[in-house]
Amino acid sequence: MYAKLIAAVCLGLTLVATSAAAGASGYRILERISGPDGGWDYVRIDAAHNRLLVAHGGSVMAVDLATHAVTPGLAPGAMLHDPLPVNDGAEILVTNGGTASAVFVEALSGAALASVKTGAGPDAAVFDAGSGLVLVMDHVGGDITLIDPKSHLSVGAIPVGGELEAAAVDGRGRAYVNVEDKSEIAVVDIAARKVIARHLLPGCDGPTGIAYDAADRQLIVACDGGTVLVDAASGKVLSALVTGQGADGVAFDAARRTAFVPGRDGRLFVLQITRGKARIVDVVATEPGARTIALDPRTGRLYLPTAQFGPRPASGGRAPMIPGTFHVLVMGRE
Repeated sequence: MYAKLIAAVCLGLTLVATSAAAGASGYRILERISGPDGGWDYVRIDAAHNRLLVAHGGSVMAVDLATHAVTPGLAPGAMLHDPLPVNDGAEILVTNGGTASAVFVEALSGAALASVKTGAGPDAAVFDAGSGLVLVMDHVGGDITLIDPKSHLSVGAIPVGGELEAAAVDGRGRAYVNVEDKSEIAVVDIAARKVIARHLLPGCDGPTGIAYDAADRQLIVACDGGTVLVDAASGKVLSALVTGQGADGVAFDAARRTAFVPGRDGRLFVLQITRGKARIVDVVATEPGARTIALDPRTGRLYLPTAQFGPRPASGGRAPMIPGTFHVLVMGRE
């Protein structure tokens, strides 16, 4: 990954070393919120109820952001990936990899409302206000399943191809989807229901997290070991930064012009974003495994789930999670 990014500099990109002084941004770990054991994936802010939602293995975990009270078993399922608040917060759409479906539940009680079939391996989901549709990225199937959250019905699919990760919408009819195994962004015309462009990302291995900067119409993309800033219209890579390994998300604070890229190596990279430029202003210690992230734009606080792990098996594979250690890091500047 690093060699590729260095090669990209020779093509005219901007490579920034990770030499920012620790603590320069003021961000630090403020608290840890414990929860039940289990794996995790995407985390979301439920603004309507001032909660954090964590796709937590076989259920959704909800955290009251005022009291930190934990509801551990909201919306049970199998291989849950993304808990997306919909219908003005009255419901949650949860992507369920175990049943290849998107499940609607009542937001407060978790009562099941409907189940909608998706393609294989539904992963990330995003709501597009312009069309009123939820776009579900089928990581294994390579399609985007389109779902009407009001009627709880699938209204079609858009073939993309490849392993689809997170997506961002621009409010102007376009969706930008990270295709992990092709190191590209697929640009989708939602109304026309087709891919209209593919932005190749040289040096960006396995793009996962993505955020849209509406002010400057650019994309912030987290790669494995790097982060790139991309012009949304042309696909030109404007800046390429060396960041942590194993990032699985990115958060963008538009008001503060700051992006946050977490890595599983226990580092959070804080980036200042301006038109066509990104620079690292801080590298903050988190904990190993903290690689997904949610930002509360009202407070500027960040939430990163993780756990403690034992030694990696000699035969290979993931290090085992130590029982009783799952928690959510709360990070901020106060």
